[in-house]
Amino acid sequence: MLNNDAIVALATPSGAGAIAIIRISGQEAISIGNSVFKSIKNKDLRNQKTHTLHLGHIMDDTKTLDEVLVSIFKGPNSYTGENTIEISCHGSTYIQQQIIQLLLRKGCRMADAGEFTLRAFLNGKLDLSQAEAVADLISSDNEASHQIAMQQMRGGFSNEIAKLREELLNFASLIELELDFAEEDVEFADRTQFNELLNRIEFVLKRLIDSFAVGNVIKNGIPVAIVGEPNVGKSTLLNALLNEERAIVSDIAGTTRDTIEDELTIGGIGFRFIDTAGIRETQDVVESIGIKKTFEKIEQAQVVLYLSPLTPKGGTLDSENVKQVQLEIEKIKNQFPLKPLIIIGNKKDLYSNQQILNLQSQIPNILLISAKQNIGIDELKDQLLSFVNTGALRNNETIVTNTRHYDSLLKALDEISKVKYGIETNLSSDLMAIDIKEALYHFGMITGQVTNDELLGNIFANFCIGK
Repeated sequence: MLNNDAIVALATPSGAGAIAIIRISGQEAISIGNSVFKSIKNKDLRNQKTHTLHLGHIMDDTKTLDEVLVSIFKGPNSYTGENTIEISCHGSTYIQQQIIQLLLRKGCRMADAGEFTLRAFLNGKLDLSQAEAVADLISSDNEASHQIAMQQMRGGFSNEIAKLREELLNFASLIELELDFAEEDVEFADRTQFNELLNRIEFVLKRLIDSFAVGNVIKNGIPVAIVGEPNVGKSTLLNALLNEERAIVSDIAGTTRDTIEDELTIGGIGFRFIDTAGIRETQDVVESIGIKKTFEKIEQAQVVLYLSPLTPKGGTLDSENVKQVQLEIEKIKNQFPLKPLIIIGNKKDLYSNQQILNLQSQIPNILLISAKQNIGIDELKDQLLSFVNTGALRNNETIVTNTRHYDSLLKALDEISKVKYGIETNLSSDLMAIDIKEALYHFGMITGQVTNDELLGNIFANFCIGK
């Protein structure tokens, strides 16, 4: 699968800008670059040192296309491990296309999605989990997802897996040696030490598997559904959280008839807020569809904000309204028992101190806010953040965010459990060796020590062109 032909692509986002970078990689990359580059000091790029910059012009025969800066990176000391040059030109889309078309005529071909990073992997510059982290780093849109991607790209996750795999491989070799001397009934692999290793591997695997629950929401954002009856202030709350007029607000019940979504980063964690249609009995066909979507969004959400319709009137709260809210809360809890639920009372600025105490005694854990006056919004954000285990981030622990890695870890853990059972039941070494090989296979699938063209094609097809 490894090609060393010269590939070219735009390494910066498409469209006009101040500058653009065109990347070429391959055995002939520097020679091809030299054939279209005229240095202001008559330098030959082929004779220049690696990691140097050169000013000049890109020439199409006698026609000058642009004044550029060319960076030279000679393999293996480059991102791809191959000879690489990067042409920094002016950001006109016309100039970009003219230079790329010229390079194609000179012998380059257009790079496939992720082909530069694929070559880095195939040339041993990155392992597979690090290569996947490159894509995660590019798509990271908050501090937490950026931190996880950086740690994985630096090899934090793959180093942990590689160490476990190496120790297991050493014992596998001893087990295989026992099989070679089976007739002499000798034991090369100390079963006590082997069991201790398996316990340690099992502990690490379980920790990594458990981290996926946190890692997945950090990577993809935490969906939060804002639900309640019509006209209780759900859209006003969404606007207050986002600090902008995102949702239409009016005194007419049922104004929001479809779900409205927007994202907000709180403490480095991405939250996706979903303003839903008000829940009530209605004959309006369009509103009914909106209410149906509300329950679908609650099903998809990981946190539910229930905005109660309670409003103080005079000196007391309507007891019937309180009972209705209590029933509605129980209904949501029963229907979605595993979802964290935050109960919110709006219009706190209208409550007296005594009313607040009465309400808190009747509906424990209710959070009183005023969406219009921006009272209690920071407290709500803190409560949302408390649902995410950010301790692992602070401690710089390895967090799994990739579904493929998660699946391989589960399969590896299953095989390790089989090996442990084999030791406990004095299973023959040849049968244990099969399970050990399977565990090693799944470890290798994570780091890329075991790959196939289909797997690599699926992974790198999701990359952007030019990376």
